[in-house]
Amino acid sequence: MIDILEHINAVQREVSRTGETVTVLMRRTYQAEPEELWDALTDPERMRRWFWPVTGDFKVGGIFQLEQNAGGEILECEPPKRFKVTFGGPTSLLELRLSPASGSSTELELEHSMGEAPAPGGSGALWVGPGWDGGLLGLALYVDGDLPADNNPVELAESPEVLQFNEKSVRAWIESIRSSGTTSETDLAEAAKISMAQFAPGTDL
Repeated sequence: MIDILEHINAVQREVSRTGETVTVLMRRTYQAEPEELWDALTDPERMRRWFWPVTGDFKVGGIFQLEQNAGGEILECEPPKRFKVTFGGPTSLLELRLSPASGSSTELELEHSMGEAPAPGGSGALWVGPGWDGGLLGLALYVDGDLPADNNPVELAESPEVLQFNEKSVRAWIESIRSSGTTSETDLAEAAKISMAQFAPGTDL
């Protein structure tokens, strides 16, 4: 069983806006050394266990492709500290940063900036934030040894537990966007309906 609230509350979420660029920033601490977490984030064989099947040329200047999903170009890479890629388009930039935390743990920062946000203002965060919440959940379950050896993350994403998690995630992002003051309540409500229908179908706001 997934402790949904524990995993929701384990993530710090921020939304900001500079001109037409909307950025989501997420932080979560994992019980793993930076080198171990880096390997889980960049090894295609390990990524398919907790995130998604991925192929590509994993070096600066190379490209990657998630199976039947987004792809991009690897812009910067400093193992085991950070990497930056385009994600789904040239104005969509994803950066992951790792830093040692207390004990043998590591803090992961995920920053996704969208130069062409899919919704007005900060409400565009609802298109990507819940999805990244799911990714950080899968990574936590993997690092903690809570995923079976034959785990299929695509199937797991459609499980009742994860759909419940997604509902809580969408609601958490609504509050983060509202607190950021980066969009109107009207635009936020419209984006929230679309996001909930995508990540937790059949759930009412």
